[in-house]
Amino acid sequence: MGTFLDSVPFSGIIRIRDMMYSVTDPFRLDQGDVSFDAPDSVKEAMRRAIDENRSHYLQTTGLPRLLELLADKLRTKNGIPVASPNEIMVTTGGIHGLFIICQALLEPGDEVIVPDPEWPPCAGNIRMAQGVAVPCPLHEPLGWRYDLGELESKITARTRAIYVNSPNNPSGGVLTRSDLESIVALAQRRGLWIISDEAYEDVLFDGEEHVSPASLPGAYDRTLSLYTFSKTYAMTGLRLGYVVARDAALRDRMKKALFYTASNISSVVQFGGIGALEGSQASVAAFRDELTARRNLFYDGIAANAGGVFSGEKPKGAFYAFLRINSEWQPPSESRHDSPSWAMTEYLISKGRIGCVPGADFGANGEGCVRFCFARDRAELTGALQSMKTLF
Repeated sequence: MGTFLDSVPFSGIIRIRDMMYSVTDPFRLDQGDVSFDAPDSVKEAMRRAIDENRSHYLQTTGLPRLLELLADKLRTKNGIPVASPNEIMVTTGGIHGLFIICQALLEPGDEVIVPDPEWPPCAGNIRMAQGVAVPCPLHEPLGWRYDLGELESKITARTRAIYVNSPNNPSGGVLTRSDLESIVALAQRRGLWIISDEAYEDVLFDGEEHVSPASLPGAYDRTLSLYTFSKTYAMTGLRLGYVVARDAALRDRMKKALFYTASNISSVVQFGGIGALEGSQASVAAFRDELTARRNLFYDGIAANAGGVFSGEKPKGAFYAFLRINSEWQPPSESRHDSPSWAMTEYLISKGRIGCVPGADFGANGEGCVRFCFARDRAELTGALQSMKTLF
């Protein structure tokens, strides 16, 4: 196992973070982290848990009250026919949820069709389970969505699952209800599983609809859905997520992976999750409204300040600007990279103090693009845009 891990690559995002720590007064548009604070209901619940000495072992799958609240949320908000809270497990964030799903579902050599571009830990967790990630392009002219015929062409005798991430990180593409109905029908026809990553379910713009694949007729039986509190409630550092699955045999495997990696998830953080769900949901809409304003500010600033170096449509979901680099832009002569997106990233960091992530880190189809996070506060976004004006 130790030797095997040598073949699992780190995400380039880690390298970017290391680079940013050497920059004075950086603009941290590289991190997928909101600048908002968690709602008071979360903080009050965590303080109360500390004062009441809720610092002992818990049930492996999660606090019963938290699981009950999640079951209700999944039924009413997501439309997933959850029969019992026993179908849910609490995890240390979404990335941990993906880890236990891959460990439970995949045998060595199993293939999972993944979006390209896609969040790097997707392929990394598939590889950690000794599976094979098979990229399928998301097409920019289609709003960073699949060509569904192309998606079906990627299926082989080794295909085990289709990974769905909508809204998508990094592109912000949102799959339509029709897209998802077609993907569910394809999975049912070919005997495949769906892994549905819904981290950005509450970050949608311009009236877009979020559809959970497991809510579609007959889909829940072969869908493994994962969620996180990070984006909806600004709880990125607290590391709280959850997974839901109907299949009992898979849940038993997932529970083993959960126990042997965490025993149980932080007690105090789980009480924070209860506070988030029992408290007012007004912050969710307020966050979305402010993110809409920041998205518009950033894209207007790109048009005004970037000298035509970047282009791209506003995303329909998530909180990233995935922008294409003008092919006429030339990196500095001292650049060490053949990759345009890495050359641009290092240029922006070293010369402009602007954090970003190269599109190539999200897959071959992301080459030529750069991802900026516009969930940072307005002053930081404005500072980055002014720095671009100086550079370009």
